[in-house]
Amino acid sequence: MTVDERLSEAVALLPEWLPHQHWFTGARSAPLGVRPVAATLLHDGEPRVWHLLAEVTHADGADVYQVPLSVHSQRAERLDHVHLGHTADGHVYDALHDKEATAALLDHFAADAPATAGLRFHVKPDVEVPYGEPSLVLPGEHHNTSLAYGNAALLKVFRRVDPGLNPDVELNEALTDAGSTLVAPFLGWVDGDWPGADGPVSGSLAMLRGFLTTASDGWALATASVRDLYAEGDLHADEVGGDFAAESYRLGMATARVHETLAEVLPTGTMAPSGLNQLADAMARRLDTAVATVPELEPFAAGLRSHYDVLREHTDAVAVQRVHGGYHLGQVLRTVLGWKLIDFEGELMAPAAERRAMHSPVRDVAQLLRSFDYAARHLLITDHPPDDPAHDQLAYRAHEWTQRNSEAFCNGYASAAVLDPRDEPELLTAYETDTAVYEVVFEARRRPSWLPIPLAAVERLARSG
Repeated sequence: MTVDERLSEAVALLPEWLPHQHWFTGARSAPLGVRPVAATLLHDGEPRVWHLLAEVTHADGADVYQVPLSVHSQRAERLDHVHLGHTADGHVYDALHDKEATAALLDHFAADAPATAGLRFHVKPDVEVPYGEPSLVLPGEHHNTSLAYGNAALLKVFRRVDPGLNPDVELNEALTDAGSTLVAPFLGWVDGDWPGADGPVSGSLAMLRGFLTTASDGWALATASVRDLYAEGDLHADEVGGDFAAESYRLGMATARVHETLAEVLPTGTMAPSGLNQLADAMARRLDTAVATVPELEPFAAGLRSHYDVLREHTDAVAVQRVHGGYHLGQVLRTVLGWKLIDFEGELMAPAAERRAMHSPVRDVAQLLRSFDYAARHLLITDHPPDDPAHDQLAYRAHEWTQRNSEAFCNGYASAAVLDPRDEPELLTAYETDTAVYEVVFEARRRPSWLPIPLAAVERLARSG
């Protein structure tokens, strides 16, 4: 059997397997078309390790996904949870869950590693790569796959890849080079080449950064605070031992300082009234698309659109810069040294150019405020549905928690920034509305049981329009 035949048999397993992966962002309702666009044999032994880029055609279009594969001659029971199937060459697995395969992947960062056609491994000066450390896939339903190598480094592998420099690589490197201590140290990256529609293209494939020990996920901390509040149904948010407001204040400060550093080291600009018109048009188009996708939005569309129309009346230019772009409590980590910001890719469902665009920092603030609402309300969905006698009282507490932490975050931001995001109420509300519309589409497609959370926000925003 030739190398091409070995690979083609493995690729034939992907159309059935891909739709079940949480990081697959394409439409899952129709059969997928999969064809390899670039493949490199990283290890020709036991197991055989392929680096594969595959174009996946689905009902919404076509995307390129990164799917490293490992092939074992005998079934590896420890990898049954990522078993794609069996071919004449052996048993095929998702290589990122295979410690033997990921050790080979890390070895390619070494200066004396053999050259790999179409792949380039880069390490920043004076960085010690933890060769020989076993990897562990971090848990959670993320759009990418992150591998922790001991307590030393984390390799984030981008699953859906686009031509060009990934914002996560670009912004993390810029912040680290600027001396920011509010992100994990940037250690290196991987990029590669593949054929595009108009010729060869290059893009980011993975990022190597320092591993943050003692880190707690912001979402986990916030929802623990909400759980404490719900357990004390007769107390207010500021009376509960797990009050999160002080952390929200500190997070606001950290966010403002990251914005300040990004403005110092990367291009900035201003959005003239004509640009605000274009922004309003883009938001309105996204709303129209969302209404067509999720009919439940239709009754609120006019009220939501009014928040975009207000931007057309704005006569002053707005300062814009590079921002996080997909900011929520799952994108921040609390360490013993304070808050750290991670995952600067932006909204992964958005086009690559849009994720690299400059925006007002108010956009990040609006997204984080929406995340507070999610943290407060998700337990209502999972543990206290509307027929629960305690639902109405807890819904009031959820609103109170959201308001308290939103105010604390904005106070912290204003204390460390030259602007208070609340001084731009029309812009803040427009970005919040745009975010809520995005959330409605996301939940309708991926997590329908959570759809009531953004729909409640949409109804509130529509009524205030």
